[in-house]
Amino acid sequence: MSDPISHECGIAVVRLKKPLGYFYQKYGNALYGFDALQAIMTKQRNRGQDGMGIGCCKLDMPPGLPYMFRMRSTESVERIGQVFDDERKEFKRIARRIDKQRKDERDQEGKEFVSFEDDPEAIKREFEMAGEIYIGHLRYGTSGDFGKGALHPYMRRTTWPTRTLMVMGNFNLTNTRELNEIMMKRGQHPVFGTDTQSVLEEIGFQLDEAHTQLYHELRDSGIPGVDIPHHISERLDVTSVVKESAKRWDGGYSIVGVIGNGDLFAMRDPSGIRPCHYYENDEIFAIASERVALMSVFGVSEEDIHELPPAHVAVIKAAGGMTIEKFTEPRDFKPCSFECIYFSRGNDSAIYHQRKALGEQLVPQVVKAIDNDFEHTVLSFIPNTAETAYFGFLDGLRKSRRVVVKEALMDMLKRGEFDEAKLDDLVLRNWPRGEKIALKDIKMRTFIAQETGRDALVSGSYDITYGVVTSKDNLVVIDDSIVRGTTLKKSLLRILARTNPKRIIVCSTAPQIRYPDCYGIDMAELGKFIAFQAAVSLLRERGMAHIVRETYLACKEELRKPKEEMRNAVKAIYAPFTDEEISARIAQMISPEDTPWHGTVEVIYQTIPDLHSALGAEYGDWYFTGDYPTPGGFSVVNQSFILYFEAKDGRAHEALL
Repeated sequence: MSDPISHECGIAVVRLKKPLGYFYQKYGNALYGFDALQAIMTKQRNRGQDGMGIGCCKLDMPPGLPYMFRMRSTESVERIGQVFDDERKEFKRIARRIDKQRKDERDQEGKEFVSFEDDPEAIKREFEMAGEIYIGHLRYGTSGDFGKGALHPYMRRTTWPTRTLMVMGNFNLTNTRELNEIMMKRGQHPVFGTDTQSVLEEIGFQLDEAHTQLYHELRDSGIPGVDIPHHISERLDVTSVVKESAKRWDGGYSIVGVIGNGDLFAMRDPSGIRPCHYYENDEIFAIASERVALMSVFGVSEEDIHELPPAHVAVIKAAGGMTIEKFTEPRDFKPCSFECIYFSRGNDSAIYHQRKALGEQLVPQVVKAIDNDFEHTVLSFIPNTAETAYFGFLDGLRKSRRVVVKEALMDMLKRGEFDEAKLDDLVLRNWPRGEKIALKDIKMRTFIAQETGRDALVSGSYDITYGVVTSKDNLVVIDDSIVRGTTLKKSLLRILARTNPKRIIVCSTAPQIRYPDCYGIDMAELGKFIAFQAAVSLLRERGMAHIVRETYLACKEELRKPKEEMRNAVKAIYAPFTDEEISARIAQMISPEDTPWHGTVEVIYQTIPDLHSALGAEYGDWYFTGDYPTPGGFSVVNQSFILYFEAKDGRAHEALL
């Protein structure tokens, strides 16, 4: 993806089914769960850039000893290993202290010496990150601030384990303001800022209600006070707590929670927008945002990994029993298309083939654009993440050319003639030619950089292959998607122009991004989308600027309606134009300026039907079509246009907090 957008967060969970001593005996490692958590998070480091957090819960800790811990860091996710190593250094420091103490006791009292590292019970008692439940989070912020305090997991401490709560997730809720108003009507004092805080407080409230009811029942039945916590823990219905909490949630989410008594839950939104996969054997239960992370870490096949169904919650009680139940009614299944287009790691077999299919679907448009002139066309890709789609694109081109060659041969046979010169033209001089034109010579995640310095960073991190493209050639490059076009205009197209082609054709495997996302992707500011800018430019050029103000008034009118009755008023901005007209204007807008190159730029976008042909009809397309899977999406898109019209910065879902 040439533009610097990023996306939803990554989640990782490891729940041990055996005591730490079991893993010490079998693997020689009492910190097996801690190491597994690191491995899953490392495999998903592509999913977060703002920081990371880990949490640990210890089962069956005696009163007086802490049982729940968390650690958060704003270190780059590329330094995950260093963050975990810092914790291991603390483990070694504790080991040295306790071993010295034990050696002194052996010398003074003749006690048998057992090294701390060979004592799983002591490890669990003394080292914060030694427990049976581990959760990990990689954050890319799409609401709130970006400091350490905004990193997951969020935590709510009480003196009751069955009311203490730790929550993390990969999500955006569209109706946080409504949820905060409900809390205030109860008499609560919510802290505005993020939907994560709202989620934590709502689950916490419902947990308090369930806990209090159980406490009074048990106390009134004569159960001794010291025994009440155990009975509450056994009887606590976590599924019901989740069901009550999520009644009014609108958005896309995969949320994980740990209750202090050791109950663990993971839930997925009713439309299945955000991904959630799990793996289970007789030793562990594990969760990740991406299937291949679990496959790689535990060395298992695709068939061993399961997807948590939309509108369902998986609950593992402290005693070990597991259930997966509905907490609400599912909506139409609408998983996020961008997981396939860009976000998830491409070594997942399904995503690999989907990306290849996205590239192949572009073939007819490209063949038409170059007028079948492959002799004077060089095919390539930029950036590196588009490489898989490029392979599919080449496969599709070869198939297309084989059909042409076959038809020509059949025609020759039918006429009883064999034209060797024509065959040479078809096969030798007019066969698709793929080259690696842009090379990333510095391994840096350029989308992390602040926008003010990003263009120079991109230019410095790419080099080009000289002497391959001529001034008579079309240069066709595959890109994952074009969101804002800024990087293409200011950096990448200027780099490609150094090859001096006759024409540069940029092909996006995604359709035109016209509408904001509000379910976890950082594509929320409508005015920054190049497709939106192109449509507004055409409206003004053709004397239809009144549509902009009319749309503003229509958006305000929509926001007065109940959200279930809202429609997307912003569609009026695009209605007067064909996709081709908008693509042509985008090409004009991103063409590099102040360069010695005199060629032209053309932009080809994936069509909506071809997107669904490549990915599957069920995949979400609201960022392209404006057809949102939840009512809250329509409030966000209308609010986003209002912010644009009033020249106010910020994400629409934050304005609705």
